Amino acid sequence: MFDFEMLDLPAHLKTRLKELNFSEPTPIQNKAIPLALSGHDILGLAQTGTGKTLAFGLPLLNHVLNAAGKPEPKTVKSLILAPTRELVNQIAESLKQFTVGTKVRVVTVVGGQSINKQIQLLGRGTDILVATPGRLIDLLDRRAVTLKQAHYLVLDEADQMLDLGFIHALRRIAPELGTPRQTMLFSATMPKKMEELSSAYLTNPQRIQVSPPGKAADKIAQSVHFLAKAAKPGQLRDILRQDMDAKTLVFGRTKHGTEKLMKSLVADGFKAVSIHGNKSQGQRDRAIAEFKKGDANILCATDVAARGIDIPDVMYVVNYDLPEVADNYVHRIGRTARAGRSGQAITLCSPEEIPLLRDIEKVMKTQVPVASGEGMLAGFEAPAAPQKPNGKKRPNRGNRPARGPATPGGKPDFRKRRRSGGQKKSA
Repeated sequence: MFDFEMLDLPAHLKTRLKELNFSEPTPIQNKAIPLALSGHDILGLAQTGTGKTLAFGLPLLNHVLNAAGKPEPKTVKSLILAPTRELVNQIAESLKQFTVGTKVRVVTVVGGQSINKQIQLLGRGTDILVATPGRLIDLLDRRAVTLKQAHYLVLDEADQMLDLGFIHALRRIAPELGTPRQTMLFSATMPKKMEELSSAYLTNPQRIQVSPPGKAADKIAQSVHFLAKAAKPGQLRDILRQDMDAKTLVFGRTKHGTEKLMKSLVADGFKAVSIHGNKSQGQRDRAIAEFKKGDANILCATDVAARGIDIPDVMYVVNYDLPEVADNYVHRIGRTARAGRSGQAITLCSPEEIPLLRDIEKVMKTQVPVASGEGMLAGFEAPAAPQKPNGKKRPNRGNRPARGPATPGGKPDFRKRRRSGGQKKSA
């Protein structure tokens, strides 16, 4: 374990680290920073909230500060790609803390904002560009930016980029960068496609893993309530009333459902805001700002919209709806217990969501502790298929209707019928 003073970093970075009260590196920083400073490609696996931004940010800033001259018009010295607008903004804010008092330019480009303004910003040249893949391709197509002088590439939350279908965008962007280049890829989970991605874009990478992929942070207390779907609104309110001032992130599955949930909480006197794909970027930014300041202490969100949230004092994460992708559960609950703090992740599970919960437990290789409803669980689990006398399973036909039309007596007619040319033959 090193402290930041031991690193061969510019004096300005060491001063800012002290001023911002960074003294001891996190495990991912401890392993990644020395290797990155030595020029290695990095494949980093760690949960959200463990300090990944600084793990790639300090080596990147070191490179930029040591590089001679300012960037030429429309050029970029280093590129960071992230899956969502919120995460792009979060990364940029973190890096800008260390560029105070320097001429280093950090520029963000995301969808939902004026592309003309972004073209103007890029026209001056950029030291560090933080971007979502879709908007960056728009700008490349307009020849508003060139990446030929970018010799540093970071893919943050790479598994989420794959989930959102950005693999084709990555294939379009990567050839535009200069060579040779140093590439760093960071992810909280390690799906099979991630191996393919790393082999395509990294050269002899150093693999860094500070915890098993899919494992939640140790300081997150997880629990699940088994209950009927109709009982979820009341259970949520009971949870929220236990700690009225605590910052709580509530996850819904759909944009419409998340907005409806937020409005119902506000109607009941709770201070709630929402972010989801139907909100403009300005609305999402304002909601997160209110949440950070404490003007609202409940943030209702969908998976995609919440992936960039880095608010250290989120105390509770409530899974009002379970995610359909098991890995998203790890990302969701990683919004609490950040920066060494503790937190709680509470799941409300209705009968139809039990298969989703079992998928999550399979990915995490552990069971989520039951807080209530355990006595009802046996009734929630899918019943075994009925057995034939010879021991073979009878296929589960569910609620399929009986074959044949009803007879005058009201009972189905099971008599076999032969069909020829689509016409029914008489008996």
